[in-house]
Amino acid sequence: MSIARKSVVWGLFAAGGTLSAFLFPAVIALFLLVALGRVPPGLEFANLQAFAGHWVGKSALFLVIFLSLWHAAHRLRVVFHDFGVRRDKAVANAVYLVAAIGTVMTAFYLYRI
Repeated sequence: MSIARKSVVWGLFAAGGTLSAFLFPAVIALFLLVALGRVPPGLEFANLQAFAGHWVGKSALFLVIFLSLWHAAHRLRVVFHDFGVRRDKAVANAVYLVAAIGTVMTAFYLYRI
């Protein structure tokens, strides 16, 4: 992999990891509250749908999902290497292809909201 592509992959990995580290604990706490039947005000379905339907909400959701997918793809690539799979080019192509497909699907579904 060339230096230029490597820096893009590492940048997406770092941004996704940072974003995930900040957002997912809050998301887990919110899901726990919902599971316990204590839906916080403002998180009713209608409000969430309105947020996801606005261009700002769509942009935020796209950014979070996009960066999380690319972070997970790179992390999976490293895990495959740690487990002894030494076909790095094939693994890299597979995991980044899945992340790219997930990114396109995210854009498609958010567009449809």
